[in-house]
This record gives sequence, C-alpha cells and structure tokens, in this order.
Amino acid sequence: SATKIGADRLAESFYRSFDLPVSIVRPFNTYGPRQSGRAIIPTIITQLLAGQQEIKQGSLTPTRDFNYVKDTAHGFMAIADCDAAIGQEINIATGVEHSIGDLANELIAQINPSARIVCEAERLRPEKSEVNRLLGDSTKLRNLTGWAPQYTFEQGLAATIEFLRGNLDQYKVGQYIL
Repeated sequence: SATKIGADRLAESFYRSFDLPVSIVRPFNTYGPRQSGRAIIPTIITQLLAGQQEIKQGSLTPTRDFNYVKDTAHGFMAIADCDAAIGQEINIATGVEHSIGDLANELIAQINPSARIVCEAERLRPEKSEVNRLLGDSTKLRNLTGWAPQYTFEQGLAATIEFLRGNLDQYKVGQYIL
C-alpha cells in the first residue's frame, strides 16, 4: 500500500508541475476471469470445482468491495474519456461490502451447497497486516461520468466460475500460495 500511495503522489506532482494529464484511479478488489490463483475468489472456486468438501480459508470476517473486471475496465475507460477527471483521485467501487465468509458462502451456494468452510491457522494473516474493511465510494466517478456497475456480485461470480471451470488445469488447486 505504501508504494501505491507513493505512485499516486508522484503522478500528482507531474500533473501539478508539468500539466501532465493524469487521473489517479483506485479500483477496489477487482476479480474475474484470468485472476491470479493467489487471490481469494479463484482460491475458493478452484477448491469447489475440484470437488473438495472442506474449503480451506483464513479469516472470514474482513470485508471487501468487490468489482467484476468488466465493470473495472468500463470505469477506467469512462475516466479516460472524461476531461473533468484529469487531476482527480477517483475510486472505482460498488459501495457494497461483502465479508470473506459471505463470499465463500455465495460460491458454495453456486457450486456445491454441501461443502463447508474450514479455517486454517496458516492462512490467517498477521494481525498488523490484515485490512479488516475495504469499502469504496464511487460518487465522484458516477458524478463525472455516469458510470455504474453493470454486474451484480452474484453475476460476476457466476461468470468467474464458468471461466475457471473451463481452465481449472491452469490453477494449483488446494495449494496455499503466499
């Protein structure tokens, strides 16, 4: 997170000093097809698609503002087409938070309702490194461009499941990847 903040300030300095047309864009928790197997959503989906009945997770209480990748891409395009966005810091977010437990339960419901979640100590992040709540406000993006997410949480997850179903061989199912 420190490098993101540093990059934001560097971009801002070039805008302020040299009139470089820059917008600082902050997408919140993008997910979807081709996402790294290290991320939470592919980790859960691949375990379920492989037929595992016990879905191994860390903490279930942190919340995230999940954006389906096509909505994130449309947000970037809307910002790129908006002159009023130049020099602005803009979030791409749904404004809705889901806990990791809620996420796991939704994926279980869509793939294998008989599966259950098992918390593993090795998957728990150190207390000082865990972010317990990430929730974005996209009011500025909506006001500047009219952008709004087109995919519900459930629709985005269903599309991600279908991609992973056809590409499961490209993922290391059940391995905890640091």
